[in-house]
Amino acid sequence: MKTEDRIEPRTGPDTARNSGQRWDLVAAGAGALLVVAAALGGRAVEDYARTLYVHWPPLLASWYPHTGPGTVAAPVVAVAVIAYGPLLARRLRWRSLLLTAYACSLAWIFSLALIDGWGRGVAERLTTKHEYLRVIDRFGDIGAALRTFDTHILIGPPGNWPTHVAGHPPGATLTFVFLDRAGLGGGAWAGVWCVLTAASALIAVLVTVRALAGEDIARRAAPFLVLAPIAVWAGTSADAYFAAVAAWSVALLTLAATRTVRSPGAAALGAGLLYGWVCYLSYGLALIALLLLAVLVLTGTLRPLPLALLGAVVVPAVFTAAGFNWWEAYHVLVERYHQGAGGFRPYGYWVWANLACTVIAVGPAAVAGLRRAFAGAPGAVRALRGGEASPVDRLVPLVLVALLLLLAADLSGMSKAETERIWQPFMVWLLPAAALLPGRGRRGWLAVQAVVALAVNHLLWTGW
Repeated sequence: MKTEDRIEPRTGPDTARNSGQRWDLVAAGAGALLVVAAALGGRAVEDYARTLYVHWPPLLASWYPHTGPGTVAAPVVAVAVIAYGPLLARRLRWRSLLLTAYACSLAWIFSLALIDGWGRGVAERLTTKHEYLRVIDRFGDIGAALRTFDTHILIGPPGNWPTHVAGHPPGATLTFVFLDRAGLGGGAWAGVWCVLTAASALIAVLVTVRALAGEDIARRAAPFLVLAPIAVWAGTSADAYFAAVAAWSVALLTLAATRTVRSPGAAALGAGLLYGWVCYLSYGLALIALLLLAVLVLTGTLRPLPLALLGAVVVPAVFTAAGFNWWEAYHVLVERYHQGAGGFRPYGYWVWANLACTVIAVGPAAVAGLRRAFAGAPGAVRALRGGEASPVDRLVPLVLVALLLLLAADLSGMSKAETERIWQPFMVWLLPAAALLPGRGRRGWLAVQAVVALAVNHLLWTGW
């Protein structure tokens, strides 16, 4: 490895200032080539065999150039973040920065969604035949619905669940049942709920990064978290809500482990509760346990573990007592997955094309940041072992563990296509890697991020 390509452990992320930028561009270019290969290869597979079940591989999307109310708003938000984001990230007080970042993230997600219009972009997204809102009336008796939930997963028996209801534990559907009972029923409220919670995920990530790697790194990451292309699928997708729950579980455990919160015990208990809940939102998010474990390793303490474990068993205990068996339902779901498109989509294509979806969703800046994370990994490991870890050394493992989780989900074969939506809970943790990029050129990287998001939302009709 070249000396200029290393991130030195005892200095900040600008140690290699202006060095390694050529390799950053190479990494971003390689990501672009992967996307092109997935698009061309996918087109060839689809023309020959028609087994991908997507219209514009590798994304679940169709070619549909269009404009909408967000066509004006989204570029304005992007230009504002590019022009003022890095400056405000440096100068605002921490709490003001978090509030500003949340507001900007909301504006970015909503404006991108409104390129498709209010109805098709927000209010109707969660009302299609595959979505959760289609079964709200079948949860009048929640206990009965939970006891018989797994009997409606398979295709064939009368009353089988729609795709997304069958594909997730009942916590996902119950979220929208509870919203309906609170007087917030319908697609518009469901869409708004997903966007409001999705934007909070970046706050959780920033809180975590600050506690583990220092405030400077978190401030550098903030504009990239706001302006990420992943926002295209955060508005409006229930998986963006799942991502927020998972992110706050990690954030609370980090605060408890670093004791940077008034009540570490309450934070640890909350982290466990949220982890338990996220396992009943999506089966695959049980993998977040490894990210929680990484937090404990990086902080060098097991002190929050007992209360976190106590919190983590509460939700499973409630669902089990109500008659829902998570493990049995998951095995039925595997059978249902192979009954549908998942059983026909070729693993040999999607095992690498999924990564092309990830490149699009996280954007070139995150890809370049991941290159720097890989380059700095050996030094980070040595520094952590020696007890002399710099902020960068603590960020690198966090990002790479998140990437490991994503790769595990990929290799499982249970995520063939649609991963630009499904993997949001993992991808939000890849975005802080952009903080490793040198200060010079940061606005350029932000601009590229924005262009990717705007191009996807204007040229394609995405499924989510």
